[in-house]
Amino acid sequence: MSLNPVIETLGRRIRLALIGGGPGSFIGRMHRTAARLDGRYDIVAGVLSSNPEKSRQAGIELGIPADRAYPDVQAMLAAESARKDGVDAVAIMTPNNSHHPYAVAAMNAGFHVICDKPITNTVADAQDIVETAKKTGKIFCLTHNYSGYPLVRQARAMVEAGEIGDIRLVQVEYVQGGKADETKKDDPTAHRGWKYDPAISGPSLVLGDIGTHAHQLMRFITGKEIAELSAEVGSIVPGRIVHDFTGALLHLEGGGRGVLWVTQAAAGMENSLKIRVSGNKGSLEWWQEVPQRLNYMPLGSPAQVRTQNGPGTHPASRRVCRVVAGHPEGFPEGFATIYSDAAEAIAAKIKGIEPDPLATWFPTAEDGLAGIRFIQACVTSSNNGGAWTALREL
Repeated sequence: MSLNPVIETLGRRIRLALIGGGPGSFIGRMHRTAARLDGRYDIVAGVLSSNPEKSRQAGIELGIPADRAYPDVQAMLAAESARKDGVDAVAIMTPNNSHHPYAVAAMNAGFHVICDKPITNTVADAQDIVETAKKTGKIFCLTHNYSGYPLVRQARAMVEAGEIGDIRLVQVEYVQGGKADETKKDDPTAHRGWKYDPAISGPSLVLGDIGTHAHQLMRFITGKEIAELSAEVGSIVPGRIVHDFTGALLHLEGGGRGVLWVTQAAAGMENSLKIRVSGNKGSLEWWQEVPQRLNYMPLGSPAQVRTQNGPGTHPASRRVCRVVAGHPEGFPEGFATIYSDAAEAIAAKIKGIEPDPLATWFPTAEDGLAGIRFIQACVTSSNNGGAWTALREL
């Protein structure tokens, strides 16, 4: 990975403001780590809580100057717009239903946006973000961090190079066990209880939380869109008020079939995201819990294992490797890759030049819209008894 193409382009780091994700937030810590890991951002402003005093205290605790630890988002956008040294971008890591208003307000105020997934809760709101990004010319980056892993990029590069041929079959699963304990009831008043309120978290908890990751990973590696799907969405834990399971059969555009299933209620499981892509010349297989290995099974030849910075590494993978071969990179580094790609694109946009094409592999607003259409299609299909449902009609 180039040491700092942002500083080479701008002569300084990207100035970043945070919305949400204060001290104690896991996802906030991941965003802050990602922004800092490659030295391409300075975190200089933020709104860290909906409580103005907590926001100020949290900002100071994170090293943000007191006068830039703002009480609310509108105050921050107005103040930063007026500063000569105002921020270039904002990072949003708040509950799902606030992504749309914050992202649109930030872009209309002149700022680029990095946003946690899912992009929104509705197709209409996602479409509005897409249109606002186009209208304002601002970069919008969605942090589907698994597409930042070096060997996921290797898999995409191998598919693009034709190494497994025409895509025939995709199998993807994301299996967690965090909601398997039947003694723990869904509690909207608990820590992160907003997850159990569909008005805030969206129409399907499991699809918004992890289903969009599985969907985006499939699209990222294969370059294929889902034409139509047949799905079952529901709960496997008795009495649960939110979805914890989805299974779907997929018809891919241009041919090919797929199977996707996700759950957060598989007892004992941790974070098992797996994908297998089969073409007419071979197959690729990757597992997030062993991220430094990509299995390659060419037709009629012995199976191979591709590793980070190992033989056969494509440039798209090598540019995001931070360590030498044999050393694993994982979740925080994947996040950092997405942030660093976005930083290169933002710096290029500010200077009016074209970025490195490989720096444009980060997920965009269009990817977020595709994810919300996928959620809506799954829910619609399930509500209609598993009827085949076309995504482009949503």
